[in-house]
Amino acid sequence: MMPFKLSVRVVFSLVLMVCNLQTFAADKPLRIGTLAPKNSLYYRQLIEVAEAWRGSTGGAAKYTVYADGSQGGETELARRMRIGQLQGALLSVVGLKEIEPSISALQSMPLLFKNWEEVDHVREKMRPGMEKKFLEKGFIVLAWGDAGWVRFFSKEPAFKPDDYKKMKFFSWGGEPEQQEIMKNLGYTPVPLETTDILPSIQTGMISVVPSTPYFAMASQIYNTANNMLEINWAPVVGALVITKKAWDEMSPATQEAVRVAGEKAGDQLRIKARLEVEEAVEAMKKRGLVVNKPNPEQMKEWNNLAVSLYPKIRGTMVPAETFDEVFKHLNAFRAGKQK
Repeated sequence: MMPFKLSVRVVFSLVLMVCNLQTFAADKPLRIGTLAPKNSLYYRQLIEVAEAWRGSTGGAAKYTVYADGSQGGETELARRMRIGQLQGALLSVVGLKEIEPSISALQSMPLLFKNWEEVDHVREKMRPGMEKKFLEKGFIVLAWGDAGWVRFFSKEPAFKPDDYKKMKFFSWGGEPEQQEIMKNLGYTPVPLETTDILPSIQTGMISVVPSTPYFAMASQIYNTANNMLEINWAPVVGALVITKKAWDEMSPATQEAVRVAGEKAGDQLRIKARLEVEEAVEAMKKRGLVVNKPNPEQMKEWNNLAVSLYPKIRGTMVPAETFDEVFKHLNAFRAGKQK
């Protein structure tokens, strides 16, 4: 039998080891990246989550929120998390699908969702499964948010799908499937990173940008592309994720504090971001933005285009199983509303 004194020494050593490990973990910096502008709603929510993390570790730990795409585009942010240069990032589906492709179902299906109520319902139905998939890829989802509806900002006025065939579209560099679909339909995609949008539209390299109103205003895109088509093409859905490695290095108390802060941030991102969208449109209109609204016949053309795109999107841009799941939840929700 082990002598009592030796047992005490062993236990004491183990306690010291655990304490040292916790101190080491707490002292590690937290680095979060985002394309969102500094001092924007999105940036402020990230600061609050980081403050909750720092406060739960005693206030000595350091954190940095890299805004304005200073760490690269969303594909690059995902890569930096994988290699440990960043511990977290606020990403739209463009970046999230670099981690888990099925997430594209929430953003890559044009004119499918009619309102935010439908978006919220489908996201919450799919949320547990999505978070499990992210966990299996080594990431924890702390918050779900959105940034408004995609609208088309162009140099020239446009009302129907064919009007855009003479224009050059900004396209995410990491979406070759979307670019191929666009080409097959007679459109001209120009793959770029987000940071390239403004200079590219100023020089004429591109002439139309699919963007949320808030981003168009914050990035000053609307000063050059001052025509906005008023259709809700697709919601921009996003999430704040951190690496499982960073999560596992936190104490249980810190994990709880960060999780609570993340949920609060998600609520604020969804509620306030939706209000800021309309405020952004009104602010841009006062500075020269022209809002072009399709008439019923033109809107019918857009809906027909969207329906024709679904078979092309299923199994390419969106995994077939996830594509079908979105329709299942959405159809059930609409059926329930009709009762």
